[in-house]
Amino acid sequence: MSQQYVMGNGAIALGALSAGVNLVAGYPGTPSSEIIETVAKYPHKGTYVEWSVNEKAAMEVAAAAAYCGARAMVTMKQVGLNVASDPLMSLAYVGVKGGMVVVSADDPGPISSQTEQDTRRFAEFARIPVFDPSSPEEAFEMVREAFGYSEKYHTPVILRPTTRVDHAYASIEAPDAFTAKEFEGFVKDSKKWVIFPRLSFQNHAMIEKRNIAIGEDFSTCRFNTVSGSGEKAVIATGVSYAYAKEFLKEHPDVKLIKVGTPYPLPESFLLRALDGVSEALCFEELSPYIEESLLKLIGSRHMNITVRGKLTGDVPSSGENDTDSAETIISRFLGLETPESRFDPSEAPLPPARPPVLCAGCPHRASFYAVKKAMKGRKAYFCGDIGCYTLGNAMPLDMVDTCLCMGAGVTMAQGFNHMDPEAVAFSFIGDSTFFASGITGVVNAVYNAADMIVCVLDNSTTAMTGHQPHPGTGRNLMATRVEKVSIDKVLTAVGVKKVLTVDPLDLDAAVAAVRECAGIKGVKAIIFRSPCVAITKPDKTLTVNGEKCIGCLRCIKEIGCPALSVCGGQATIDSSLCTGCSLCSQLCPVHAIGGVQ
Repeated sequence: MSQQYVMGNGAIALGALSAGVNLVAGYPGTPSSEIIETVAKYPHKGTYVEWSVNEKAAMEVAAAAAYCGARAMVTMKQVGLNVASDPLMSLAYVGVKGGMVVVSADDPGPISSQTEQDTRRFAEFARIPVFDPSSPEEAFEMVREAFGYSEKYHTPVILRPTTRVDHAYASIEAPDAFTAKEFEGFVKDSKKWVIFPRLSFQNHAMIEKRNIAIGEDFSTCRFNTVSGSGEKAVIATGVSYAYAKEFLKEHPDVKLIKVGTPYPLPESFLLRALDGVSEALCFEELSPYIEESLLKLIGSRHMNITVRGKLTGDVPSSGENDTDSAETIISRFLGLETPESRFDPSEAPLPPARPPVLCAGCPHRASFYAVKKAMKGRKAYFCGDIGCYTLGNAMPLDMVDTCLCMGAGVTMAQGFNHMDPEAVAFSFIGDSTFFASGITGVVNAVYNAADMIVCVLDNSTTAMTGHQPHPGTGRNLMATRVEKVSIDKVLTAVGVKKVLTVDPLDLDAAVAAVRECAGIKGVKAIIFRSPCVAITKPDKTLTVNGEKCIGCLRCIKEIGCPALSVCGGQATIDSSLCTGCSLCSQLCPVHAIGGVQ
């Protein structure tokens, strides 16, 4: 055993490994990505780990392991749980033999997600237990306990960390090496493992009875605690508990109630904790889940307790909590003087907003620009997707009209085509997202005779979440080299009429490819292939020849590369940012931009 200083996601990984996890699968998504990466880095014996092509595939791989009696963990972010919901809902009915923990990391804010959805709601909807850690240390302990509950009640269990828990750091005492649990193996029994309506009906009734028992079990769980005393209580969950605890250190006359297992609700625990309380504040992030559950509980028991929280406007209905908001909200609840803001905008104005942009030299910028140039003067729809290339919506490119969810760009382009056949419909999708959720949409386009152009922005990695491998990279987490899955061959095999591959940094060739495809009816595809600049070493940087530059600033106005700026009315290049991609030099009308080794 040794003390290890790790990120919250690392603590979850260590917790699973120390619990003898046999299989870990998932799909990268901030804030959860580092869990699997940590599992892969630590020495372990007998644990299989993989990046799956999407969350649904990961859930199903893990389910089979749990059917064998093995311990399995599957990781994702909250929107990934939507993708995995089909197998998860059925798993709740079928059940498992070995422990199965589903880590769904929520993202209040949201900091890097499409939604602020609350996994606690999903757990209740699926009728499966959920643990809500308040710190990396607690996440380490909870994931180990979750395996035990999963095996005790034969159900998947959700662990729901949030961004601030995932990305905080703490010292964890854990073994230096890990050995996977021994397991029985799969025992064939079609009456148990093959889901049919009759089995589902029987199991649904069993689940509702079982969840009452789990709620009672949770009422003695060590993750549900009470400190302090008094007629007023603050009920907190997740990282919000840490913020509330910090403030209430100076207020022992207030009860602080932590709910670490939100579903099934630990009713007996809460009833004991609320004894003598006349007013309670529910301090939580995202939905008013605990607040609504508490209102139902005290209403059913006819208890005279005033409940405050999001529903009463005492706690913000969206966004993150923090130490400052805890101080302000709890002070108001206690009738204390509300602390003054620590920041006076009149004294220190906020800095200008700096929205995220594509990296200097990013090949996606060149891909977007080639399409924009080729389509100048023509009506076109540009459907984006989830990835770095969503940033193609920023000016001056302005090349992403829609972004809904992973894979939707391919199918939404079809909808635009069917409603407006005269326009040219484009979808932009990354290579990792293509494997995750794009192939189905392409098949749908071919089958339903759409007229569109699929642009696969192939930078040979999963760049947005930390450069994880995918089926097109030729490597996975268990083998040094595996056979690459060819995007070109997949597109051809499903019946795409024309498939072109081009280097987007060759502007003339890229523009010609777009124009060629735009002149052909049916489903066409252009693979813009150039590696991510974050994983390649630039060969040269570029400079602007001041004697030649005419100050037209076309290079800046048309592509918006962060390495370009204006100095003395002329363009200039920051050599510390430039990667030598040469896109700006191909735009310059007077050839004033050249390379330096």
